[in-house]
Amino acid sequence: MGFLRSKRRGDGTGEPYGSAAAVELRGVRRQYGRGAGAVHALRGIDLSLPRGSFTAVMGPSGSGKSTFLQCAAGLDLPTGGSVRLGGTEITGMNENQLTELRRSRLGFVFQAFNLLPSLTVEQNVLLPMRLAGGRQDRDRAADLLARVGLAGKGRRRPAELSGGQQQRVAIARALVTRPDVVFADEPTGALDTTTAAEVLGLLRDAVDSLHATVVMVTHDPVAAAHADQVLFLADGLIADRLPRSPATAIAARMTTLTARPAASCAGVAA
Repeated sequence: MGFLRSKRRGDGTGEPYGSAAAVELRGVRRQYGRGAGAVHALRGIDLSLPRGSFTAVMGPSGSGKSTFLQCAAGLDLPTGGSVRLGGTEITGMNENQLTELRRSRLGFVFQAFNLLPSLTVEQNVLLPMRLAGGRQDRDRAADLLARVGLAGKGRRRPAELSGGQQQRVAIARALVTRPDVVFADEPTGALDTTTAAEVLGLLRDAVDSLHATVVMVTHDPVAAAHADQVLFLADGLIADRLPRSPATAIAARMTTLTARPAASCAGVAA
């Protein structure tokens, strides 16, 4: 079932989608340690992703995928450069401000689901609203649960659901605040092939119908094939990109990437 189409933000501003990039990184670097032992996880990322887009991020182990997601989502501070989310500069924010931003304007979907077992399904979906101190919109929670195929299951506990159903709850939770961006970290890594395809279809539908913005880190070319574009990281740089492509083409590009030195693709933008 498709999501209700919405072309304007739900934060009361009436700001139209597309008026600003959802995600902007300018010269983002992240270094761990100093001196000869320093690790340069990100070496200068320049990127602009529009609202209502679905971007997959791939790369070999150690390429900087996790660091990219953490810096883009305000979970880690870059050593240099700037990050803007929904037009808001977040690089200089303190931890309290970042926490408020993550609760109200970002959504997260993780491989491990990260549902609270003591809460009902409905309570898990409403948790971002509760933490942000806003009104808990039970009608919106029920609508989202219906749209991810879980109508009537709001009173159940996560342990009563399958893994695929738990990830559906996580997607509803990520969308409940109408966030600027949904960050997904290997969202299908713990699921079987059929269930993974269903979950990816829901993320794709959230982009197409709700005009959500999704940034997904994945190692799976089949998962990446659902995205509008695939960014390939290597050695802390954007080494390549593909527009929406079949899994075979994405896998072939990954094979080529791992067989040659990383090359920067400066100024990559959607």
